[in-house]
Amino acid sequence: MTTPTDPEPAPEDTRPPPTRRRPGGRTARIRTQVLDAVRAELGEHGYDGLTMDAVAARSGVHRTTVYRRWGDVGGLLADVFDAASDDGWQPPDTGSLEGDLAALNQEIQTAMAAQPPIMAALIAASFRSEKAAEAQQRLWEDRYARCEIVVSRAVRRGDIPPRTDARRLLIAATAPLYHQLVLLRTPHDPQLPGHAARTAVLAAAAGAFAEPEPEPEPEPDPEPPSADGT
Repeated sequence: MTTPTDPEPAPEDTRPPPTRRRPGGRTARIRTQVLDAVRAELGEHGYDGLTMDAVAARSGVHRTTVYRRWGDVGGLLADVFDAASDDGWQPPDTGSLEGDLAALNQEIQTAMAAQPPIMAALIAASFRSEKAAEAQQRLWEDRYARCEIVVSRAVRRGDIPPRTDARRLLIAATAPLYHQLVLLRTPHDPQLPGHAARTAVLAAAAGAFAEPEPEPEPEPDPEPPSADGT
């Protein structure tokens, strides 16, 4: 992994690091330039070809600034994942659970099919960098939390049983996409998003993801009779 080899920075580069995620202004512009460069470099060259110097050159941001703010390649990758959580994305609302899950799966498949393959490269990079892995986990938690409304709507409509575990259902619906596209690397099947959604909905409707009803509280033992028999 690349380490900084810069000489002592010039005075203008010794200011404190900019506040993270500051809305607008030079800080936000620099972050956008750098993260765009990270995605492009990763998509073209993969994790092994991703370097701090290449990102600095591509982004047009001074390498000292890149090293000071992100530290190393892992820091860059982590911020790419964190930036994805800053968006206003919401899951589809088609009026049915199957439609919502199919649309969600279609988004996943489209992202995985994009060229250069940035999404696949980010997933692969998360296995090589602890910082990236932790940031990817934060992103997954964010996305699952946002998608829980899909399951809540289905419960309110009566499509699936109450107490359906949203996380388990969402994983079952989307897992075939990642298994086929990431692990097996099969050609993209236009029928897969809908088929995976339909299978998960049938299982959910049958109660496969429903949490058991809580056990009733035991009745308290009767008070023992007093000495006088009352």
